[in-house]
Amino acid sequence: MKINVIGTSGSGKSTLAKRIAAKLNLPYIEMDRLYWRANWQGTPDEELYSRLEQLLAQPGWVLDGNYNRSRDIKWRHVDLVVWVDYGFWRTMRQAVLRAARRAWHKQELWPGTGNCESFRRSFFSRKSIILWTIKTWRANRQRYAQDMADPRYQHLRFVRLTSPQQADEFLATLT
Repeated sequence: MKINVIGTSGSGKSTLAKRIAAKLNLPYIEMDRLYWRANWQGTPDEELYSRLEQLLAQPGWVLDGNYNRSRDIKWRHVDLVVWVDYGFWRTMRQAVLRAARRAWHKQELWPGTGNCESFRRSFFSRKSIILWTIKTWRANRQRYAQDMADPRYQHLRFVRLTSPQQADEFLATLT
């Protein structure tokens, strides 16, 4: 099975994607890990797409991430798109708590990059993940709803999860 878990930053998509991958014994692929380099530098699209194509050539996987510009590559291969669509305040709470935890522990986000969240970057910067969540939550919801209704994607199975309880119930159905 080939699954893409999508959702706004802080929604819990990474946590759910890891749980799905573990349950189905499939490789877990994280778009952020493919994209981010040292010093918060992004990977050029051509290189990102090439690496993504290689990883998606596997017989099964769980892909964690949005990166809308890579959708044609991802969804050419995917069987199921799982949209983690929790409410704004829940998503914000999760994003804030995660940012604070990462800043406090100085946790490197992607091995070998040296990229760590800081309180300054997370809460007092234009590059704040909190600000990003605020700015993208509504637009992402509109885009994902449009994608579900788009005739180009009618061959895909979409699952929209609006609560952690629904996520748990969905996970229990996977075999």
